[in-house]
Amino acid sequence: MFHRLLIANRGEVAVRIARAARELGVSPIGVASTADLDSAWARSMDAVVPLGPGAPTDSYLQASRIVQAARQERCSAIHPGWGFLAENATFAAMCRQHGIQFVGPSPELMTMMGLKSPAKAAMKAAGLPVIPGSDGPLEDVDEAASVAAEVGYPVILKADAGGGGRGMRLCHSEDELRAAFGLAQAEALSSFGLASVYLEKYLTGGRHIEVQVLVDRYGHAIHLGERECSIQRRHQKLIEESPSPALTQAERDELGALAAAASARVGYEGAGTIEFLRSPDTEAERGQLFFMEMNTRLQVEHPVSEEVSGIDLPVWQLRIAAGQPLTIDQHEVVLRGHAIEARINAEDPSADFRPSPGKLTAFDFDLTAGGPGTRLRLDTHLATGETVPPHYDSLLGKLIAHGPDRAAAIAALEAGLAAAKIEGVPTTIPLHRAVLASEAFASGDYDTASIPGWPPAS
Repeated sequence: MFHRLLIANRGEVAVRIARAARELGVSPIGVASTADLDSAWARSMDAVVPLGPGAPTDSYLQASRIVQAARQERCSAIHPGWGFLAENATFAAMCRQHGIQFVGPSPELMTMMGLKSPAKAAMKAAGLPVIPGSDGPLEDVDEAASVAAEVGYPVILKADAGGGGRGMRLCHSEDELRAAFGLAQAEALSSFGLASVYLEKYLTGGRHIEVQVLVDRYGHAIHLGERECSIQRRHQKLIEESPSPALTQAERDELGALAAAASARVGYEGAGTIEFLRSPDTEAERGQLFFMEMNTRLQVEHPVSEEVSGIDLPVWQLRIAAGQPLTIDQHEVVLRGHAIEARINAEDPSADFRPSPGKLTAFDFDLTAGGPGTRLRLDTHLATGETVPPHYDSLLGKLIAHGPDRAAAIAALEAGLAAAKIEGVPTTIPLHRAVLASEAFASGDYDTASIPGWPPAS
């Protein structure tokens, strides 16, 4: 096991990884921008290396500076967290070049999975069903129109190197497609440095379901069940739960086994997530599941998988990166109860989710509010009196509820959100409470096309 670990990230994920490192007897070393140097999370590290000004391009995206910090602090491994450089193959290769273990898959695997069309091709070859669309990046708008005519409208253009909802354009006709093609390319280039885009059939009313996998370097793979992530705004997740209310147990078992086998087949290593889109149910058949992409990192919503499985994902990330075999067999993974996570952001839902940085004059949660037989968990890096800087993601933290069944988990999460006291910045808590109180969410009958219960009825 490593003696010193550099955490190449900030905030909540840095705190989460540091906790896992200390559990394994590893010293967590942080890096921080000038905007973060005096923060509570930075002070919680065993040591912190200043990176530069607050803007990510001047600090957390400075790969060479981060590698130098690891060498300076005698760290034998770097954990990238999520966001920033977490899925940057060049950064992973730089770590390898300097003899530092990157906590994640190989640069080659990251390159393949980082470009969505090669990832689709690899997973199709590994046995996963894929959404109908182009076989790779589109040469021009005429090819896009030809593919769209073949698969049928609506279609969606996506940046080949994209993620987080950027570089996407939904098109309902050829005129819309021709108008959107150049815009999608321009956004892809500005956001990801690569203008190539591909096209998929857009499944209206589909559901976003993903499978959490763990794979060691010896090819042993397991899955920890699935997460339902269909409640989103701007293609970014708001509420996640496990298990999904949309799947039967037979579908759940089959999907998990397919995801684990495919991950091992492509040579994956570490914790990863395979994302699927489930088509709507029709009178003729139940919805079908199609591979969308693979996230080659720890995800923000990993706590719901931890809560139902009892398995600590960052701990296993570190063990696998250190060369230890995965000692858990699939039959030993027992998923218990139900977990739901609400991502609490400093945003104003009533003002089109405008980010709202500022000082937290109150930031208090009652983790006993869920009641008997349930558990509330708060993953955050903030406390009363701290300032939410304008440079980064607006995520304040996540409140996760676990209960013996879905109804109990919903009730516990609602109680925890109702008891939360956050002042100084607007948050998404009113949105979360509206979703939890909606009939659509209670029934489990929701999809990516809308947010249940929002906006509130006038």
